[in-house]
Parts: sequence; C-alpha cells; structure tokens
Amino acid sequence: MDIETAENPQPRAPARGIYLLPNLLTTAALFSGFYGIVAAIDQHFNSAGAAVFVAMIFDTLDGRTARATGTESAFGKEYDSLSDMVSFGLAPAIIAYQWGVVRIAEYGHAWGRVGWLAAFVYAVCAALRLARFNARAATADKRYFEGLPSPSAAAIVAAFVWFSSEWREPGLTGLIVAFGITAVAGLLMVSSFGYPSFKKMDLDRRVRFAGLLAVPLFFVLVALDPPTVLLSVFSLYALSAPFLWGLRRLRRHHGSAPAT
Repeated sequence: MDIETAENPQPRAPARGIYLLPNLLTTAALFSGFYGIVAAIDQHFNSAGAAVFVAMIFDTLDGRTARATGTESAFGKEYDSLSDMVSFGLAPAIIAYQWGVVRIAEYGHAWGRVGWLAAFVYAVCAALRLARFNARAATADKRYFEGLPSPSAAAIVAAFVWFSSEWREPGLTGLIVAFGITAVAGLLMVSSFGYPSFKKMDLDRRVRFAGLLAVPLFFVLVALDPPTVLLSVFSLYALSAPFLWGLRRLRRHHGSAPAT
C-alpha cells in the first residue's frame, strides 16, 4: 500500500442491501395503489381512498431515501414512474369509476358515458404528466412542478371519493361534481401552471415557535377528520397556481391600462 492510498482511501461503495431499500419502498407504494384498486372493486371506498394516501407516503420516502443514501439509479427512477402510474394514475381513476359510474348510469346511458370518459381523461392525463416530467427532468427548475403533481391530483380524487362515500345517495348533482373534479384534476396535471415542489425547502433554518406548532396541529386535524382535511389541503394547493396566474394577469392588465 502506498502512502497516497493510505492517506486518501477510496470511498466505499454503499452496501448492496441499501440499494434494495428505496425499491422496496417503491414496491410498497405500488402495493398500496394496487390495494386501492382492489378495495374499490370490492366497494370498500374508505379503504380505497386511504390506500392512495399511504402510497403517497411511501412514494415520498423512496426518493428521499435514495438521495440520502446515494443509491439513486436509472432503474429506480423508471420503477418509481411505473409505480406512480398505478398508484396515482390508474388507482384514482378506477376508484372514481367504481364509486360513481354505476350510480350515474341510473340517470341515463349518456351520463354513464360521461362518467367513464372523465375517469379515462384522468388516467391519460396522469400518463402524459409522468411522461413529460421524465422527459424534462434534467432541465426542469427543481423549485417548481410544471402542472399539478400526480400524487396531489390523486389525493384530490381519492379524498373526494373517501369523503363522499359517507353519503347514502349523492344524487345526480353530487355525481356530476365528482366526475367534474376527476376531469379537472387530470387536466391540471397536463397544464403549464407552476406548482411549488418544496424540494429546496431548508429544513435547518430557524422557525418561529408558532410555525413549529402548525405541524402537530395539522396531524391532529387529519386524525379528527382525514377525508375532509386532506381534501381541503390538496384542493387549495391545486387551485393556488390558477389563482395566482389569474391574479398576475389581472395586475398586468391594470398596469398596462392607459390612465384616463
């Protein structure tokens, strides 16, 4: 062994088992999405909606674990994308379909078609959103997502069905709202609106004590009424970008208007 090697040892490669951890978390996310589909087919919509949120937790953990352990790989990225398509593309669409299409078809065959078309629009928009994200990942601004992220869109659909599953009979109006939300969530995924990604959030900076209390308060509210709180939070996030875009357009219009 020469002196240079002894003084500057080569860094060890991560243990092979570490590579398994992020992919196991991705598999857990995939399983949660699959379970959500099965639960919806079996008419257990509370469980189906909750399963999508469990998939979101595992989907968040797999990427952060891979970055923290230095085990990111091309395989992991592709596997994660395929898992996202199942958990946040197909699962919410099928959950919405199973919950609403049979009911809305009772009001006429045309309404039934509207229902399954809305579910398909969501699924195809999720696929397009993921494909665009993968194609532009190398050059995209990490601070923002282009279009509503698929987990957030899935959260809106799943939370709405979870919330609405407590209705004994939503009626035609409630069903139209449900499929309207499903289609709009899909279209927001392929929009050009910029949504904050929170990936550059500095977790080491100082925060006020009141800000620290907001975290446990949020979890308490979720525990008290999960579907209502989650639906409210993710709906506000989804609407924030169109609202800010409209506000900027309004300010620009008034700023360019000639003085009278």
